Amino acid sequence: MKIECLVEKIKDSVSITERATGKNLTLNVLSCVLLIASGKTLKIRATNLDLGVEIEIPAKIEKEGIVAIKGSTLNNFLSGIQNEKNVVLEVVNENILVTTKNNKTIIKCYPYNDFPTIPTISTNTSFEIEAKTFNNGVKSVFYSAAVTEIKPEIASVYFYQNNNELVFVATDSFRLAEKRIKTKTINDFNGIIIPFKNITEIVKITENIDGLITIKTTKNQLSISFNGVYITSRLIDGVFPDYQQIIPKEKKTEVVVLKQDLINAFKLSNTFLDKFNQVSFFVSPKTKQVKIKTKNQDVGETDTNIEAAISGEEVEVNFNYRYIFDCFQSITQDSLILQFNGNSKPLIIKNVSDNSFLYLVMPMNR
Repeated sequence: MKIECLVEKIKDSVSITERATGKNLTLNVLSCVLLIASGKTLKIRATNLDLGVEIEIPAKIEKEGIVAIKGSTLNNFLSGIQNEKNVVLEVVNENILVTTKNNKTIIKCYPYNDFPTIPTISTNTSFEIEAKTFNNGVKSVFYSAAVTEIKPEIASVYFYQNNNELVFVATDSFRLAEKRIKTKTINDFNGIIIPFKNITEIVKITENIDGLITIKTTKNQLSISFNGVYITSRLIDGVFPDYQQIIPKEKKTEVVVLKQDLINAFKLSNTFLDKFNQVSFFVSPKTKQVKIKTKNQDVGETDTNIEAAISGEEVEVNFNYRYIFDCFQSITQDSLILQFNGNSKPLIIKNVSDNSFLYLVMPMNR
């Protein structure tokens, strides 16, 4: 194999595909990226068997061929190339010679015959969606997914259609985030469960993409394609919990508060968290204030009062500090709504005039 291509093209592509390499003691080639030179393009491919990425870039092919190179080695080397326009890659004596105007480097190649193929998704369930819309949906909820290998159904993001909306949901049983995005109806899309570790990589790969991405799904696989990039992910073969039944239909106390006031109060409270990360809310309709309190016997305690518009009953309830703080990233408006349903009951957090995002936090009953 001998090819020449733009440094920035191959540098960006290897940086992305290297994310999908894996560690497997019985299949060492998974730590490699596969370079396939054919026709007028160079394909850069990597997979850890759960997630696969292939990127096609233009290249001047003097000699076609295939090589496997350790992904981290190639990525680290290419990232260090500065102020060079073109790079030549040539297989020499089972190694690859990388040549730029000012540098020559030899990198070891690995046998590629055992490199797995990336699934080609053939299905009638296919649709296009703006990349930024898809990213917004996933990023609004994915931090709520569980980190566990015991319950893969909740170590994931559930992505389904409800009438003319696409719905993204994640939960770890202690909190739940749901994001709804209006879209046209998609035929035969019954919902998929995407593993958390794969969806985080998919978000990183697609977050700076403008325009449409094409999504195809089968029972066990998802593919996303755009601009010469092809991503595949294994899907969870299971049933996502019937989460709608835990969302309270009523509220006893409603608070409208400035998001920044709440963030500031939380930052002050952070130093005084106990080992359970407990933060206490005391909501007083009489004084129109919300008191945020944390206490640590070894450090001290702090109370912060926030002015708020409050309706309903007085309520006092404890939550995990981190669970609430996480959701502020998904609140897009200056003000937010806190809906309480009594002591020791879940809290609902929403935007003031945008119902597309909902966040539920279970209380700490201590």
